Formats: sequence, structure tokens, C-alpha cells
Amino acid sequence: MRITRRAVAVFTALIAVVTGAAAVLISQSAGGAPPVPASCPQRWGGGDVGGWVPAAADIDGAGESLVPGSPVRAMICAYPGTNTHPGGERLAGSRILTGQARVMARDLAHLPVAAAPRVGGCTLMGGPMTNYLIRFAYPDGRALWVGSAEEVNSCVETTNGTSGSRSYIGPSITAAYRTGTWKPVHPDDPCQGRTLGRRGQDERMVPDGAVSVVVCGRAASHTAKPPRREYGEPTARDLAAMLNSADSRPSEHRCRGGGGGDDREFRLLFGYPTGPLADVRISVNCTPGVDNGLLQADLGDPVRDRVVRLAPPQNG
Repeated sequence: MRITRRAVAVFTALIAVVTGAAAVLISQSAGGAPPVPASCPQRWGGGDVGGWVPAAADIDGAGESLVPGSPVRAMICAYPGTNTHPGGERLAGSRILTGQARVMARDLAHLPVAAAPRVGGCTLMGGPMTNYLIRFAYPDGRALWVGSAEEVNSCVETTNGTSGSRSYIGPSITAAYRTGTWKPVHPDDPCQGRTLGRRGQDERMVPDGAVSVVVCGRAASHTAKPPRREYGEPTARDLAAMLNSADSRPSEHRCRGGGGGDDREFRLLFGYPTGPLADVRISVNCTPGVDNGLLQADLGDPVRDRVVRLAPPQNG
């Protein structure tokens, strides 16, 4: 039988196709997890505000940190809509943060995470929102998605598909998407504003390593700043040890008033060499009276007395 050149070419092409298909099948099955898309999906695939990614990446540490390791590139995909009818938003645009990926990943890695983050009380105001996907690319070609959102109630889950966080980072993502620069948005006054929380606060009231603590009192009026006193590492360490010695449990984000006249409330802001503050709230006339947003505990007399001694005068 005579074999023509054309037949040889067709046979060679067929072998290449079959071999390529086999290679694709082998690479997908060997990786275990579905491949992470290399570009922004054209639509938001979740049915809620935040809390969705196209695929969970098979990357070590994704269960303990939103962004493990050291990615070299980050791409933000934006999906604007309204929080009254979330789901299916169209892609509005994207922004690549080439020189900001490591810093952004480091900041997100400081946030507290859990496999199933507990939802606290949320207001129910309707309004505009923007869902975001962030694709982090690693030097070895792997990638990881993080899904979050900015919305009027500041009540969003941020997830990488394996673990999630209730820390609200929507304004920071919006600023990075608009400017191309990652810089976390912090409140002008930490004693009044909302803090992000710190990784480890789901296990201890105050994570190890605090080097300072600010004790905030209650403001005299809506326009006044809360009084405060700041202390160094020895006081921060001792106060943290006292708070951590109490039996804690997952926070229900509420407490029961005791009916007495002592309605003092304090806020303890523990500072660290790097990363966000650890925020603990003290309510003297409430049970449980200690809450860090993830854990709560009863307020014992020794902790109460120590906080009262450290607190600033109520008149500032």
C-alpha cells in the first residue's frame, strides 16, 4: 500500500491532537483542583454580595490565610450592582496591580479567617454595591482568587474559596481599583472607627505580640472625640494575658444588660509591629462583657478593675 505525504501529515497532526488532549487530562487530574481562570469572568457567578470565587485554588495555606505565600501580580475585577438584587453582575472593568501584589497579600494575610465565618448583626439598608474578584498570580504559574465587595451595610464575607473573613475591606479594594495603588483605608480615629480585626482573634481574645494598647473611653457627645490613654508593651502584655485567661466562646455579637447604673464602655486597641490592631470591647454592665468580634467572654472583676484604672477620665 502506498502512503502519500498528505496521509503522513494528517496522521502526524492526529497524533499531536490526541497527545495534547491526553496531556490536558493528565495535568487537570494531577492538580486535583479545577484550574483558576486567567482572566476576569464576564459575570459575577455568586448569588450574594461578596463571598464567591470562580474556583478555589489548591495552594498550601489557603485554609489559614486569605492569600498565602508571595504572589507577584494582582488583578482586580469589578462587578457593580445593587445589594437588593445581587448576583449575575456584569464585568465593568479590571485593574492590574503589578508592584502592589506582595503588600496587598501581606495585609490580607493578617485578617482573621475561618472555614465558615460567623455572620454578625447587619443593617439592611438598600443601595449600590460592587462585587470584586482579585486574582493573585504566583511566580510558579499558580493563581488564587479572592472574592469580596463594597456595600452600604459594610457586611460582607471575603473568601478565597477555602477560608473566609468577615473583616470589611471593601473601601480599600475600591480605592485600589480606582487608583492602581493598594493602601488600606483606616478610620481617622481608631477609637471611633471600624477596625479589621487581626488573625488569631478567633482563637485568643488578644493574639500574641502586642507592643502597645490604647484604652478608649466614651465620647462626651457625638461631635467630640473619645478620651484615650496609650500604654507601652509591659501594660499591653499584662492586660492581654488577663483577657486571654478568661474562658471564651464564639461571639454572638450581643450581650444582656444587668440593669444597674454602671453603663461604662471601653475599647482596647492593641498595636503590633506590623499589621492591623486587635480590637476588644468592654461593657461593664453587660454579660458577656468582653468581645473582640469573634470571641466573647464574661467580664471578671480583676479585668474590669484593671481596665477602669487604665481608662481616661470620662470628661476627656
